[in-house]
Amino acid sequence: MGFEDIFAVTRISASGLSAERLRMEVIANNLANAFSTRSLEGGPYRRKDVVFEAVLRNHLGRPQLDGVRVVGLEDDPSDFVRVYQPGHPDADADGYVLYPNVSLPLEMVNLLTASRAYEANLKVLQTFRQMMEQAFVLLRG
Repeated sequence: MGFEDIFAVTRISASGLSAERLRMEVIANNLANAFSTRSLEGGPYRRKDVVFEAVLRNHLGRPQLDGVRVVGLEDDPSDFVRVYQPGHPDADADGYVLYPNVSLPLEMVNLLTASRAYEANLKVLQTFRQMMEQAFVLLRG
């Protein structure tokens, strides 16, 4: 095991922290726009989702996991919610308003899983730090 392999744990966990932080920001944006009937693109807000990708590095001729990165944001292609509200300013000729395709329970579950993944990566870093401190204490003797 090389010296650089010792700190691979920190790279992997740090990339996970960064990716999950962005995921929580996107979820918060989805929640904030859950009832936005107008967007810059025209029409109601369309739910966004974060796409992750594993980062691999070549080590001694074998690919090894080196973290995760955000590849991009995708729009959720599901249908908008159609609600009959004839007095609404964004109602069509039949009195229906299109609302975003954001499901509040789904977003809350996604937020909870992103938060737990963030906490898990943070715990890995804390444990690694404690192990390194113990190793230094043992080396000092």
